[in-house]
Parts: sequence; C-alpha cells; structure tokens
Amino acid sequence: MNNIRLGTQVRDTITGFEGVAIARTTWLHGCARVTIQPKELRNGIPIESQVFDELQLEKVRKKSVSASDGRTGGPQDDAKALSR
Repeated sequence: MNNIRLGTQVRDTITGFEGVAIARTTWLHGCARVTIQPKELRNGIPIESQVFDELQLEKVRKKSVSASDGRTGGPQDDAKALSR
C-alpha cells in the first residue's frame, strides 16, 4: 500500500496525469482510490479531478500543499473569534 497523504503532489504511472491528492476512498474489500486535482487550467478553466487506484500513483518530489488550520469559516463564538 502506498499510503498517499492528502495534499501530496502525485502522478499516475499509467497516464501521466499529475496533481494534488485531495481525497482518498477505501472500498469494502480494501481497494484504495485517490482523487487527483490538477493545478493547470485548460482554456482558462480548471481541469476536472480524476480518481486512480492508489497503487498506480507515485509521489512527485515537489512541496506538498499544506492542510487547513481546522477552521471551517462557519458560525463561531465571537469571544473566541476576537482572540485569534
């Protein structure tokens, strides 16, 4: 198992499709699939994300995308919001 971490820059070894791992799905019998979102645009429009078997992905030696700080941007306690 490759254990691709979300936010990692990866490439599909079969098609050459490259982008950032944005989701990982594990199916009932252990099949792991990873959704890849490319950083490029095609005709000014973002390229649609694609899903690949985790085992056919390789990590690209580039800096990973950092994860969010956990804040969702939704309703919040004003006192806590002011202390940030």
